[in-house]
Order: sequence, then C-alpha cells, then structure tokens
Amino acid sequence: MTDEEGEKWGLVPTHAYAVLDIREHKGMRFLQLKNPWSHLRWKGRYSERDEKNWTPDLLKYLNFDPKTAQKFDNGVFWIAFEDLCQYFDVIYLSWNPALLANNPQYKLEVQCPAGGAAVWVLLTRHITDKDDFAQNREFITLVVYKTEGKKVYYPADPPPYIDGIRINSPHYLTKMRLTSAGTHTFTLVVSQYEKQNTINYTLRVYTGCKFSFSKIPNPFTQTKRVNGQWKGSHFRWRGNYKDSYKHNPIYQINMERAGPLLIELRGSSVGFEMVTVSMVTERGPPASRRRTAEITGVVSATWRRSLFPPDLYNVIPTTFLPKQEGPFFLDFSSTSGPQGLNRSSEQQQGGSEEAYGL
Repeated sequence: MTDEEGEKWGLVPTHAYAVLDIREHKGMRFLQLKNPWSHLRWKGRYSERDEKNWTPDLLKYLNFDPKTAQKFDNGVFWIAFEDLCQYFDVIYLSWNPALLANNPQYKLEVQCPAGGAAVWVLLTRHITDKDDFAQNREFITLVVYKTEGKKVYYPADPPPYIDGIRINSPHYLTKMRLTSAGTHTFTLVVSQYEKQNTINYTLRVYTGCKFSFSKIPNPFTQTKRVNGQWKGSHFRWRGNYKDSYKHNPIYQINMERAGPLLIELRGSSVGFEMVTVSMVTERGPPASRRRTAEITGVVSATWRRSLFPPDLYNVIPTTFLPKQEGPFFLDFSSTSGPQGLNRSSEQQQGGSEEAYGL
C-alpha cells in the first residue's frame, strides 16, 4: 500500500507483524497482531477507537478493553480475518518451531566460585563457499536450557533459559551470568533456522572458572521404524469420526520391562493415540496423545515418557482431515533390547494390526 493508505489505516507498508493469537467468535475470525516497533497500530474495524463493531460479549471473549488500550499504544491490536486478507500480502504460520530432539545438544557444567562468574559460548559456522557468505542463506543460533544437561525434545518444554536470535552472521555469541556459587549445569542446543543445507560449526566455551563440556548422547539404544500409509477403500482419520476411526492402522508394542520410551509419527497433519491393552483385545482409555508440528509444514506427533510400565500397548496413527491419504513414518525408541519383531496379518475392525517387541 501507499504511505497515505498506511497512515489512514495505521499500518506500515512492506512491514512484518507478529501473530500473537487466533480466535473465532460466532462465525467471525480474528487475529491478534503486534507491530514489532511496539507502537503504531491498526485504525480500522475492531481497533481500540471503533465504537460501531465491538459488542460486550466479544470484548469479554477477547479480553480486550478499548479504554485501557487508548491510554497506551503498545502496537498490539485485533483485526478481522477479512481485513487481514485485504491489507496484508503474505502470512506465515507454524504450529510450533521444529522439534529439537535431532539438533546437536551439549552438556555444560560450570563450577561457579563465590562472587559469581560469566560464561561466554561462541558458535561459529564454517564458511566453505564464498557465495554462501555473500548470500547469507543460513541462520544459526544457540539455545540454552536449565535441564541439568539432559536432552531437550520440545522448544518450549521447559521454556529456554536463553532463547537465541536466529542470525545469518557466521558467529553467534551468548553470555550466561552466574551469581550463586556452586555447580551450574546447562543444556546447549545448536539450532539452524529452516535448515536447507548441512553446515559445519565450532562451539567454544570461555570462562574464568572450571567447567566440563561434552556432547549429550542419544539416550535410546534401540530404534525400530515402521513405513506405513493411509490408502485404499477405507479412509482413515481422527477419532471424532467414530465410524471411520476403526479403519486406522494399529501397531502393538510389548514392553516386557519398565523403561523410557519415545514414539514419533511423521507425516502430513497427523497425530496418534496410545492405548493400554493390558494383554486383552479391548481398547482401554488412551494412555497419552500429543501433537506437535515442524515449520516445514510436515507435522510430527511425538510422545515421550521417562519410565514406561511393562504392558502391551496399541498405537493408532490418525490423520487430521477426512479422506486424507499419504505415507507416514512411525518410530519407536527405547533403552530395552528388542524381544523380537513380528507382524500380524490379522485384520481388526477393518484396520491392520502389527506387533512390535521392544
């Protein structure tokens, strides 16, 4: 839009806004946006000075107070989806940042003396191509967690101690200021935004006190992958379609002794349910269900438990949308040795059941 149009509507031409929230109320869709300048906001419908369109129940639902908003311009505003489509050119959404489980992770243990200490960590990307440096195509950062040096699987669980900014410089430097004497243990995650190429890097730690620094090994020693697909006369989709839910493929795992377990399902808009069978054919209540997503648009559903009781479990991969076909990968990881791998040709309620021993 022109500068004059931008001034009229309170928008900045060729400018990016953050999406903070998405809501739907009585058929109307709204997005909460923020101008990263933290000032200058939308002047159209449902702005803080719009006296025509706001209703008391909508204000309550969105937890919005126009009078309070008029006193301070923080750049945050609500906008109807139709107006967003009219005045904005492109929207990028991700359900969640990429899972961190496969990123390089390191354990840093620092012996902080009385009086405190500072720890600097330098991430350096190796430049092997002059064109690579000229185009600045790779964005890197370092994310720090207070997880006692244990592997991190989700970007915000727990929230990072230091969440680095993704930059296209060959160097990223982060600082940790320690104030209390004693042992401080961190998990360092090397992160690459929207990975396109494999990059080499060097990670250096600088501090005036004693420390140990090592790569975190994969805690799971046994892994089995299933290549499956939703295809054929029986369409498979999620459990809110009760009649068709029974046609989802079913996989069984037999945990003969207690131990940690990681299940990952990769496909397009997918999820899975895990059901305790307890050595009988009837399905019990879901043991757990969790859905996450990658920024590539390929969704992965992941569930992890540190101590899994011995039992027989059904894992049911599902799609999110009706009549959605496509392939998927289903990975099982454990510290227990495999007790045998077998597949059953038995058809259960129109679906296929396959048994895996871990």
